[in-house]
Amino acid sequence: MNASSLKRSVTVRFADGAAPASATFWLVGHAAMGARRVEVFRQPRPADVLKKERDEAQAEARQCQEDKARLLAERKEPGGLMGAAWLEREKPVASDNIFQGLKPHPANALQTEKAQSYSHPGSIAMRLQLLTPGAESWTAAGAELKDSAGVEVELSAWQESVIAPGTLGFVVVGAEREPGQLTCPCTLKLWESQGPRTVPLGNVTFPPVEQVSEQGNARE
Repeated sequence: MNASSLKRSVTVRFADGAAPASATFWLVGHAAMGARRVEVFRQPRPADVLKKERDEAQAEARQCQEDKARLLAERKEPGGLMGAAWLEREKPVASDNIFQGLKPHPANALQTEKAQSYSHPGSIAMRLQLLTPGAESWTAAGAELKDSAGVEVELSAWQESVIAPGTLGFVVVGAEREPGQLTCPCTLKLWESQGPRTVPLGNVTFPPVEQVSEQGNARE
């Protein structure tokens, strides 16, 4: 008996009228053990439950396709300094040094040494230079921005490497959000990947986006 004879695709159709009406699976046998009869049992499930699961699976698949299309589009655009130049093809990126106006929380896990905020149509970002005063390293896992009206915005967080104890490191956070939709000043909160240490910062602001003419020149 060869290996191919031990594996067979089987379709079973149920006669009780409940959904699903059929099921297809593989039967894998054993070279030294076998059975002449195989019985298949199933627990019927309501059709509305199956429909909900189908709709959720289709929605998840569509989201995956949209994310894939977005990532492929981003890969086609230049990165680094060329990416910044490409981003400013229509409107410039506005930036502001907001370090002096920040209000760190007394229980902050890290010290803020520098802070720069950025605005562009449809997106906001911040670059922070942080110092780890404790004996443990720190890695950002996520960030959230809350404006004066109570609107919360989830931010993506990125850092090049772990911030080791007693050393400086940069963390960049951002989101696809119109700067004008936020009522600043805002409160920023970063948290680490493993542990309770957070970095809350108050009085966060973003510069207004400059108006640009059709010729691509900033209006006065």
